[in-house]
Amino acid sequence: MKESIDENELQTVTKLVPSKNRATFEEAITATKFGTFNIILMLIVIPAGWSSVFENTTMSYVFPSAECDLDLSLEDKGMLNAIAYIGMMSSGFVWGYLCDSFGRRKLLFIGYFTDALLVMMSSLSQSFTFLIIAKFLGGMVINGPFAALTTYLTEVHCAKYRATVQMILGTVFSIAGVFLPLMANFILPADIHFTLFDSLKIHPWNAFLLFAAFPPLLAGCGFFLLPESPKFLMTNGRNREALEVFKLIYSLNTGKPKDSYPITKLVNEKSANQFESLGLLADVKQSTKQKLADGFDGMKSLFVPPLVQKLVLTCTLQMFYMMSLNTLRLWIPQLFQAINDYEYYNNGTSAPLCTMLEVMKPKGINATKECVVNTNNSQVYMNVMIISATSVVGTMAAGYLINILGKKKMLFIIGIVSASNSYSLYFATNTNITLILSSIYITVTGVGMIIMLSVIVELFPTNLRTMTISLAMTVARFGAMLGNLLFPVLLKTGCAAPFFTMGSIVLSTSFLSLLLPNTDMIALT
Repeated sequence: MKESIDENELQTVTKLVPSKNRATFEEAITATKFGTFNIILMLIVIPAGWSSVFENTTMSYVFPSAECDLDLSLEDKGMLNAIAYIGMMSSGFVWGYLCDSFGRRKLLFIGYFTDALLVMMSSLSQSFTFLIIAKFLGGMVINGPFAALTTYLTEVHCAKYRATVQMILGTVFSIAGVFLPLMANFILPADIHFTLFDSLKIHPWNAFLLFAAFPPLLAGCGFFLLPESPKFLMTNGRNREALEVFKLIYSLNTGKPKDSYPITKLVNEKSANQFESLGLLADVKQSTKQKLADGFDGMKSLFVPPLVQKLVLTCTLQMFYMMSLNTLRLWIPQLFQAINDYEYYNNGTSAPLCTMLEVMKPKGINATKECVVNTNNSQVYMNVMIISATSVVGTMAAGYLINILGKKKMLFIIGIVSASNSYSLYFATNTNITLILSSIYITVTGVGMIIMLSVIVELFPTNLRTMTISLAMTVARFGAMLGNLLFPVLLKTGCAAPFFTMGSIVLSTSFLSLLLPNTDMIALT
C-alpha cells in the first residue's frame, strides 16, 4: 500500500485531475430517469412510513381496551402518548450524527429491525411501567430510520420529483392512519384472553401491538437490499461507488445495461475523489475515528452563521407543526371514544362536543364505579378512518398544489386554515361537525409538517442534512411531548383551553413561514 499523501501532494493531484466533463450529482441523478427503482423504493417506503406512525400512534387505540387492565388515568394516557416522543428526543442528535458519518442505508435496515424487536417487547407488557419503558426504547430507536428515510428519499430523486416524493411519503403516513383503526376494529373487540407460561396474560391490545411489529420488520428487509445514497457517497469521496449506484438505478429504471449509462465521471465533491480518479482511493479512506471527528466538526457549523439562523427558524416551525398536529391527532381516538360513550349511554343522542367530552373527566375521589370496557367502538374506528382517508386525499392534492403555489405560500395558507378549524372545534354542535373540522385540521396541518421536512432538506448541505433533520425533529418532538402532557391538564380546566391553545400555536406558523427563503426547485449541495 502506498504511503499516506500529504497536503502538498494533494494539491498536486488536484491540479492533475480535470474538472470538466464531470457530472454533478443533480445531472447524474436526473440521467437515471424515473422508473422501476423508484417504484420499488416507494413500495418499501410503505412499511417504513407505517412503522413511524405505528410507533407513536398505537397507544391511542390501546387506551380504551387497556384502561381497566392497566388502571390508566387521564394523566397516564397523556404520558403514554408522550413517552415515544421523549425517547425520540433522547436519541435524535446521535442518530443524525451517525447517519451523516456512516451512511443512510445501514442506519435504515438496522434501525427498522431493532424497532420491530422493541414493538414485540411492548406487546408482552403486563403493567403500565413495562409498557412505558418499551415505548420509550421504541421511540429512541425509530427516530434514526425516520430521519434517514426522509434524507434517502431526497437523495435518490432529482429536483423535479423531490417535493412530490415527500408528498407521497405524507400520503403513506396518512394511509397508515387509515389502516391502524381498521386493524384495531378487527383485533381489539375480539375475545382474546389467555395466559402464556403461567404469568403472561394476553389481551386483545397485546395482540394489536404484536401485529404493529410487522411493518418495521418488512422495512428492515427492504432497505437491506437497497444501495447506499449516491449523494452520500459522492460527498464522502466515494465517486466510484456512487457511479455504480447511479448505473444500477439507471439500469433498473430503463431496462438497459449499466454500461449504457451516459455519465462516466462525477465531480469531485471531496478531495478524496481526486485520489480515487488516479487509483489512490485506499490511501485516503477515512478511519472510523476520523469520520467521527469530521462529523463533529461539521456539526459545529450548524450553530454559527449563516446556518444557525436557518436552524432556529426551521426547528421552531417544525416544533409548532408537530405540537399542534400530534397533540390533537393522538387524542382524536380518545375524543371520539368519549363521544361514542356519551351517545351509547344516551340512546344515540348527540350533543355539543364540549358536553360529550365531560365523560372523560374524573368523577371525583370517592367514585366507585366499576371499570368497564365498551367494545362497541366500530363508529370510533370509522370516524378515525374517515379523518385518515381525508388526509390521504388532501396530501395527494397538496402534491399538485405545491408545484403551483410554492412552499412558502402553502405554509402561510396552511397555518390560517388549521387555526380556524382548531378554534371552531370549541363551537362544534354535534358529532358530524366535529368529524369534519377534525379531518380538515389534521389533513392540512400534516401537509404543513411534510412541507417543512422538504424545506429543511433543501436548506442544509448533504454532510449536515440528516443531522439537521434529526435535530429539528428532536425539537419538534419536544413540542409533541409537551402538547400531549398538557392536553389532559387543559381539558380538566375547560373545553376551550386545549382547542384555542393548539389553534394559536399553529396560527403562528403562518407568519414565521414568511421568513423562510424560497427553496422551490433548488439543487442539492
